[in-house]
Amino acid sequence: MTVDDTGSGADGDGRVDPEPAPDSADPGEDPLALRLEGLILGAERRYTPFQAARSAGVSMELASRFWRAMGFADIGQAKALTEADVLALRRLAGLVEAGLLSEAMAVQVARSTGQTTARLAEWQIDSFLEGLTEPPEPGMTRTEVTYPIVELLLPELQEFLVYVWRRQLAASAGRVIQAGDDEEMVDRRLAVGFADLVGFTRLTRRMEEEELGELVEAFETTSADLVAARGGRLVKTLGDEVLYAADDAGTAAEIALRLIETMANDETMPELRVGIAFGTVTTRMGDVFGTTVNLASRLTSIAPKDAVLVDTAFAEELIRTRDAPASEAAAAEEAAAAEKEGEEPPVYRFALQPMWQRPVRGLGVVEPWLLTRRDGGGES
Repeated sequence: MTVDDTGSGADGDGRVDPEPAPDSADPGEDPLALRLEGLILGAERRYTPFQAARSAGVSMELASRFWRAMGFADIGQAKALTEADVLALRRLAGLVEAGLLSEAMAVQVARSTGQTTARLAEWQIDSFLEGLTEPPEPGMTRTEVTYPIVELLLPELQEFLVYVWRRQLAASAGRVIQAGDDEEMVDRRLAVGFADLVGFTRLTRRMEEEELGELVEAFETTSADLVAARGGRLVKTLGDEVLYAADDAGTAAEIALRLIETMANDETMPELRVGIAFGTVTTRMGDVFGTTVNLASRLTSIAPKDAVLVDTAFAEELIRTRDAPASEAAAAEEAAAAEKEGEEPPVYRFALQPMWQRPVRGLGVVEPWLLTRRDGGGES
């Protein structure tokens, strides 16, 4: 919940007079909603935004920045904040005062945490209510069933959330430690891939909302599982599109082909197309930015159905790591030389076929390469 910037006045000694405390609840508020809020927050409403800021020892301006960064709605000066809100303010401000975080970084922490958990909370409430209260108990509405469900699930979900967060933090810290230098921690060389459902806009006009929602959820779930299993990182999902990243080209290529193969074997799913680029990527708040990301997106838009297009840098990286031959002719020559020496020929996982050069909006002329699984290369 966002505070506003209006505070009480100060007297001649610089002390701030306490403002009158309004009633803790709006007469129009649903009593069940208030009970549910108290259950989840574990505390009752005690403070106005002004009182919370003062109790935390921070300025109204900084408190407002934190609340807004977390994505909460304006509440004016209603008494709607709890002791937990005060403690959160105090902790963030304490990190700034101790010099562990700059004020700008503390605001980023609030924003990234708020954005991530907001989506998680919406999904959990929607899913739990839909899955656990259909049909509602006789004589009870879904809203009334919400309280006992949340009461049962809250402790377990809280523990699980902390566990997953620690696991993700450990994985991210490991990637940072492996970075070559400080600059690489922010501007890293990564393989970035977009996977896009073909004809999704047409589907939205033909399918019922519930059916469309199930399709999107199936696509996102399948993509997330495949990306994680093969060692990539799912950056974000955009309904009919997913963005993922990998530290090396071979991993990104395997993920792309697995996605194509998996979706092609599912009759309920539309065709898929994937575009991948390799290069320097800027990472911010869990997202990725830069020319490499833009190029991957453009390659996706021009990729044929059930196909993977990659840029030249990605193709060169696959060749450098011996995941793909420079050409089939080169592979044949290597195989012949190995046979002559009585050695095993090199085994390549992927094949690359250069496509026609073409102009790409905002990026000039690019030479896409068609990525396929090479006969005899097998799946890793």
